[in-house]
Amino acid sequence: MFLIAGILLLSIIYLLAAEAMNVGSDLPFKITDGHVTSSVCDLPQQAPPSEFNEAMNACVNEQRQHALDSLLSRSLLALLGLAVIAFAFGYAMAGRVLSPLGRITRTARAVAGSDLSRRIELDGPDDELKELADTFDDMLERLQRAFTAQQRFVGNASHELRTPLAINRTLLEVHLSDPNAPVELQQLGKTLLATNERSEQLVEGLLLLARSDNQIVERKPVDLAEVATQAIDQAHAEAEAKGVTIRGERKPAVVQGNGVLLERIALNLVQNAVRYNVPEDGWVEVTTEVQHGQAVLVVANTGPVVPAYEIDNLFEPFRRLRTERTGSDKGVGLGLSIARSVARAHGGHIYAQPREGGGLVMRVTLPI
Repeated sequence: MFLIAGILLLSIIYLLAAEAMNVGSDLPFKITDGHVTSSVCDLPQQAPPSEFNEAMNACVNEQRQHALDSLLSRSLLALLGLAVIAFAFGYAMAGRVLSPLGRITRTARAVAGSDLSRRIELDGPDDELKELADTFDDMLERLQRAFTAQQRFVGNASHELRTPLAINRTLLEVHLSDPNAPVELQQLGKTLLATNERSEQLVEGLLLLARSDNQIVERKPVDLAEVATQAIDQAHAEAEAKGVTIRGERKPAVVQGNGVLLERIALNLVQNAVRYNVPEDGWVEVTTEVQHGQAVLVVANTGPVVPAYEIDNLFEPFRRLRTERTGSDKGVGLGLSIARSVARAHGGHIYAQPREGGGLVMRVTLPI
């Protein structure tokens, strides 16, 4: 491209210079009857030789200046025309060269939406871009096999883990329904039933956490206000038992996502806010609204003072404030981990901030 542009520029300058110098035309001076005459300059006929030479020099210099001015103006016009042609040609060539990169980018963006079946399949010469596209296709093939195996494993584990727990729960409920069973046996059955229920919650939480780490492919309109209201209804009885008041204004905030998983976010946050609260006069505030083009769910509550350095640990599986493993009756330690995974799967984020005086402010932002 530089060589072609240089050849064109030199050719144009040469032609303009030849035209400006009037190459091939007659001289501007003629000798007639022993006198020198000119058609472009006024030369004195009866003058001393020195004055006549000065007039001829002035005439030649004027012609040179006129040729230079003409060459400059026409060269600038030619440069402007070449600039327009070079921009158009460069734009077309750049688009042709960068089109494979655009194709790779679009495929990568589609894969980011969990469409692992997409491939680049770039045609053309075996250059660096084709090698990059083929390598990317191979990586997508391996990722698709890995995710397919993971989904198959989650499905099999779901069946294999739920079935024995459901059988144990049924057997325990049958034994507990016997009125003639000894008191010690009934107490043991209740303890085992509570342990079995805890195991079921743990299995459901782990399976939901594994599924929610992926992006949501099938999305439907979901109103966060309705999701939050359903979560409050489910936690209302527990809140009344603990003397916790649930309040807050819930404005419509429609997002595209999975309603069941979004309800799990709201339910986990509300249940945590109710369970980790003050013994008396506690409250939980649940609000939904649209801010800056995003749907926002905020769950704030009274409760114990939470140090700022402990916030990140709350989102880790099986982690609680100042405890490492699940060791209480408040849950299985997966609530906030599931909430964060589901929020990420919907392209959103979840943040936690300590309240002044105790408690937390949980803020979930989701794209509309």
